[in-house]
Amino acid sequence: MMKSEERKRKESTEVTRKNIGIHKLLNETAVSTYEDVIDIVEAKIELVKIELTDKISLLSAVVILSVVLLIGLAYLVTTLALLAGELLGHTWLGYLCVSLLFLSCFVFLVKIKPLLLRNMIQNILLSLHDYKK
Repeated sequence: MMKSEERKRKESTEVTRKNIGIHKLLNETAVSTYEDVIDIVEAKIELVKIELTDKISLLSAVVILSVVLLIGLAYLVTTLALLAGELLGHTWLGYLCVSLLFLSCFVFLVKIKPLLLRNMIQNILLSLHDYKK
């Protein structure tokens, strides 16, 4: 009888140890999974920050280059107007020729081919992202 009681105690102790082991294992697994998820979320946030910084720097560079290009084009147009004015004998005629050139481009893009400019800009933007129709 004594041996059977001892045997029952041993078995119950082993079951208790197994439960403690499984409980501990589940707890450790849950804690490590939670920590892994937190690490993944933090890494994703850092990646978004890096990508956002990259896009902002690209946008800033494009804006600065556009301003420089516009200033350069303004000086070029002025120079062409002065040159045409010298060739025609009157400065105002040079400015008139350059203005008529720009107005004719405007009328062409608005009245004759209104989708041309939109399609060109769309193709340029799509090519920047390596997307082909």
